[in-house]
Amino acid sequence: MNNNKPLILVTNDDGVSAPGIKALIEVMSEIGEIIVVAPDKPQSGMGHAITTNETLYLNKISTENDAISIYSCSGTPADCVKIATNEVLKRKPDLCVSGVNHGSNSSINVIYSGTMSAAIEAGIEGIPAIGFSLLDFDWNADFEAIKPFIRKITAETLKKKLPQDVVLNVNFPKLKQEEIRGIKICRQAKALWMEKFHKRKTPQGRDYYWLSGEFVNQDQGEDTDEWALNNGYISIVPVQFDLTAYHATQQLNTWNWNE
Repeated sequence: MNNNKPLILVTNDDGVSAPGIKALIEVMSEIGEIIVVAPDKPQSGMGHAITTNETLYLNKISTENDAISIYSCSGTPADCVKIATNEVLKRKPDLCVSGVNHGSNSSINVIYSGTMSAAIEAGIEGIPAIGFSLLDFDWNADFEAIKPFIRKITAETLKKKLPQDVVLNVNFPKLKQEEIRGIKICRQAKALWMEKFHKRKTPQGRDYYWLSGEFVNQDQGEDTDEWALNNGYISIVPVQFDLTAYHATQQLNTWNWNE
């Protein structure tokens, strides 16, 4: 490994063959030495799931470029980061990047996101991390417009260093490069999914359910990721993985817990 270049771990949740991770590999190859460990199949919506009751498999994939080591993992995005840091990498990487996700991970979606779970897992292990997502679910989405911004955000993160125990959730609007108005640091919008389960029957007569839903933004603030994305900006939300509700501790301490 070349210690003069930053060591970058690349992963995702759409799978090792997804166009989004290929775009991310291309950009990261210009910045540092990269190791890719990504799921062998799509793992969207897995959240921070880890594999505990099944075997994990790790396979090295042959590439035309010997400078890039690519591994596919049978587990979840969080598994990929764990196995990369424990079994593949010879030292702690300088950065972990996850994505580019095909689809939004803004607002409440960060909770369900496999893309962000990988970034958060890296953060838990003390590795600076960024999750990148493009608001385009198309498998053939065009990532060219956002590559300069990925490059800029990555370079700035490596140069300035992230606050401790913070990772970045970056979402790109589906726009041409010249239409993107800039980058905004945002808070996570308060929103939810109004979910529906469609009940159907298999040909054998067994009931099954198909989940769908409508995304409802309940937040009118102009400092949110949803506002930024809807107004042509790239949103960056600093995410912490300490889930303690500190604002609630004073109130809860007034309750009669020990009487």
